[in-house]
Formats: sequence, structure tokens, C-alpha cells
Amino acid sequence: MSSRKIFAGNRRRAFAAQDLEGRTVPLQRLVMLIFFLQPIAFGAWLPRIPDIQAKLELGTADLAVALLGLPIGTLITLPFAGRLVSRIGGRMAIIYGFIFFLAVVSLPAFAPSAMLLFFALIVVGVALSTVELGMNVEADVTEKATGLIIMSRCHGFWSFGIMAGSLIGVGAIAIGLSPHWSILITAIVILPVALIASLRLPKLPESHHAENSQAKTGFKPPSLALLGICAFVFGVTMTEGAIADWSAIYLRDVMHAEGAQTGLGYSVFAFMVAAGRFSGDYMKGRFGAVAIARGCGIASLAGMLVVLLAPATPLALIGFAAVGVGVSVGFPLAVTAVASLTDRPPASSVATLSFAALSGFLIGPPIIGFLGELLGLRVGLAVLLIPLFVSLLCTRFLIPMQKDMVADLVEREAV
Repeated sequence: MSSRKIFAGNRRRAFAAQDLEGRTVPLQRLVMLIFFLQPIAFGAWLPRIPDIQAKLELGTADLAVALLGLPIGTLITLPFAGRLVSRIGGRMAIIYGFIFFLAVVSLPAFAPSAMLLFFALIVVGVALSTVELGMNVEADVTEKATGLIIMSRCHGFWSFGIMAGSLIGVGAIAIGLSPHWSILITAIVILPVALIASLRLPKLPESHHAENSQAKTGFKPPSLALLGICAFVFGVTMTEGAIADWSAIYLRDVMHAEGAQTGLGYSVFAFMVAAGRFSGDYMKGRFGAVAIARGCGIASLAGMLVVLLAPATPLALIGFAAVGVGVSVGFPLAVTAVASLTDRPPASSVATLSFAALSGFLIGPPIIGFLGELLGLRVGLAVLLIPLFVSLLCTRFLIPMQKDMVADLVEREAV
């Protein structure tokens, strides 16, 4: 049976869930809602990092050490989280992960010292790895179950969620609300909505989880294609993490922005990431994954140069916007690519990719912080040009689906 017939048959499967008002909505829309809700509270934390730094009287290097807690917590947990998600499925991982994550996401803002900030971020990293992996596995399973290409838009909603959270953080700064209360209130508001949405995810047939339980227990070296895709996504997410943690401080210390203006860099960046992801599925069907990835790679390099050379805040914001477009579709394209590899189960490949992606997202900021302490934050951010260039070289590993099949699916979908 051809891939086209498989996708067309799967598309007619009656996977649906009830929305918050009791109406029936397609499964893919419910998954997109979950992608939107998950990062809001974390986004509210990002513009408050300068406030936490000032409250604890931390230098750039001290803050970088404290920020290491997040990648440490994530990276030590993700291998175990991968096996857990393979066993219980993406739906249950999302439900439990949401509860854990939203319960602890405000802890760093309450930390009274750099050491406790470090340990609080470890806890957040542990929670983050579980819910993020569950979401990506569920999105991949949903694509297979419905026959619809949704991965890029799922991450577009994630970007809108973190952008919404960052705007909440900026608004909290403007009204003088303390970091810990603003993040805690955001998490409390999000939790019941997230739980309702997660619980309404249907339990997919065992056939969709069977491949996860069939993974061999012995070690199997990753293929060259998997390594290449992981290298590609590492540079993309390293840039995302750096902009998330350091854009506000860069605008404050280097561009001399003041007040709520310091948070606009990440808000602009996140908006353009979301915009790129919402158009990503269509663009992939029209031009192919490799061509889109190369164009975006060039845009991210150009945007980072604008940020580094900008003499004033407005031009720096334009640079952040270009970087956002450049990194927008990288991770969604990578998830689809590794899930298509035939040398191992998709869940295993997605877990490996998530490990590489989160490594870049969470390890990059502390490295930039150390360099910023020694050489200045402008030089620290300039290091991102190296992984972005490597990502551009690795785009050849993003072997796309046949363009006619992708275009047909995009054309037939009504979201």
C-alpha cells in the first residue's frame, strides 16, 4: 500500500475529543491547544531573569552557574523520561507532566540565594523533560493517526504560548508585580485549563504504542542521519535558549534599554518564531524541508549579525525578529525527519532528538554567560554564529517527504 493511501486512510479515522464547551473538535486541535498552554508560565519567567539577578546580586558568571540547574535537571531525566513515555504513552506523560511542571515552575523566583536558584531550576528541568517529550511523541502519533501534517503548527502554538507568557512577564514588570507572584499566579490560572485539555485527549489504540515497547534493550549506535539531524537541531535550539535567557539582559546592559522595553526582544523573537511555524507546513509542502531549512538558516545568521552590530534597541529588535524567523521551523522539521528513520522506533528517535534539542536550548545560555562575564555579552552572543553555521551545513539530512504527498495533505486539511 502506498504512503498516500495510508495517509488518506488514517485521515478518516475518528479520533476526536470534546473541547471545553462540550463540542467535538479534531484531535489535532486539542494537541495544538496543549502545545500553547505548556510554556506560558515558563515564558512569564524569562523577562524576570534580570530582576532575579538584581535581587540576588549576581554577576553574569554567577547567574550562568545558577542557570546550569535547568539543563542538568533536564539532561539527567530525559533518558528515563524516554522509557517512561514509551511505557505509558504521550497522553499520560502530558497529564502527569503538566501537574508536576506547573507545580514547580515558580520555585526559581522564590529562591533566596544563587544555590537555591540552581537547585530550583534542576527541579524545573526534571519536570520540563517529561512534559516536553510527551507532547512531541503525542504530536507525532497524532500525525500518524489523522494523516495530517501538524508538527510545525504545534510548535507554532508553543511559540505563541511562550510569547504570551513573556508578555505577561513584561506586563507584570510594568505594574510592579514581583516575579514570584506573577509566575505563581500564571501557573495557577493555567493548571485547570491544561488538565481539562490533557484529560480530553483520547486513548489511542495500543497499535500506536506497540512500536515503543518493541525497542531493543541493547545499545544501538545512532545512524549518521540521526546524528546529522541532532547536530542541526542543536544549533537551532541553542540559539533559542540564548535569546530566551539573555535577550532581556543584552538589551538592558548593551543596548541600554529600560523598564519593560528590556523584555521586548524575546517577545518579538517569539512572535516571529510562531509566525514562521504557522506557515511552515505549507512552505514545506511547496518547497521541501531542505530548501526551507537552508533559507531559514541564512536568515538566522543574518539576524544574529544585526543584533550584534546594532547601535540602538530598535535595530536590535529587527535582528531578533529575523533570528526568530530563521530558527522557527528547525525543530518541527527535525522531529518529522527523525520519526521517519527506519533504523529504530520513532519514540526512541524522538527521545534522542529531544535530548539534543534540550541540550542546546539549556546548555547554551550558561556558556554564553561565562563568555559574557569574561569578554562582554556582545561577544558571548557572537558565539551563536558557530552552531548556526553548523546547522546550516546539516540541513542536507532533513530528507523531506515527497512534495506532492505533503502538498496534497496540506491542501486537503481544514484546521
